[in-house]
Amino acid sequence: MKRRTTELPTTTASTRREALDSPSRRVRRVLRNRTTVVAAGAAVLAVAGCGVVVGTQPALGEALGVPSASTTAAPALDGTALDRAQAQATISTAQAVLDDANHKTDTASLEQRVDALDDYRELSGAALTNRIASTVAATQQVAEASAAQDKSDVDAERAAARKAAADKAAAERAAAEAAEAARKLAAGNTVAGAKATAASLASSQYGWGSDQFRCLDNLWTKESGWDYRAVNSNGGATGIPQALPGSKMATMGSDWQTNATTQVKWGLQYIADAYGTPCAAWGHSQASNFY
Repeated sequence: MKRRTTELPTTTASTRREALDSPSRRVRRVLRNRTTVVAAGAAVLAVAGCGVVVGTQPALGEALGVPSASTTAAPALDGTALDRAQAQATISTAQAVLDDANHKTDTASLEQRVDALDDYRELSGAALTNRIASTVAATQQVAEASAAQDKSDVDAERAAARKAAADKAAAERAAAEAAEAARKLAAGNTVAGAKATAASLASSQYGWGSDQFRCLDNLWTKESGWDYRAVNSNGGATGIPQALPGSKMATMGSDWQTNATTQVKWGLQYIADAYGTPCAAWGHSQASNFY
């Protein structure tokens, strides 16, 4: 028994406008709309009995000249005509997904299936049905992979933006901290700053009161005038406490040449170890002209 086929209805166009409004062109126009649905591994057309209804895309039904699910009318397509209409709809949907796919998405398999389905006019039966089904499945896979890649790209951009903001904030904090350290260093390197540091450390670390600080002030005023840059031309004693050689003060910090606080810390420890108190060191200096 020969299989009965029904082709898409055709009309003789009397004008160019009518020619452009043919059923196949109407299908393509409707399918260009991004609301075309690919779902559950089936084409957008659904067979109802021997005809066709369009349950999700009324506009597609209008383009094909078949009833939507909300109306009743005589069946319009079946057999090969229906298969070929489904093939055309599947190709249009797949092409729309390809056109909009994220550039990182692998679309090779879908492109191959679209190419294989392109000769649908020469196919019928199970071969055409299988190609439609495989193309619909590949279309769905590409659409999902593209959406996932879009989300991944957005997440990566947001993460990069957050990192850039965090890096900027960290750099700003580091710059502020460096500026504050420079300010403190500059303040501590003045005569008044060095004396304030010495008085504080003498009291907190050694328990020396104001009487001991007066002796310390006399001693280091005589030795260096509390100038962290002082260098004795006769022998090379260096800094506020006049360490000889100055590199001894490196035990308190590598910045001993530029930081008065480092010199003061070394000088207080030297006095405590060698003389016990600043007043004892000052007494030795007065008697021997050195300490």
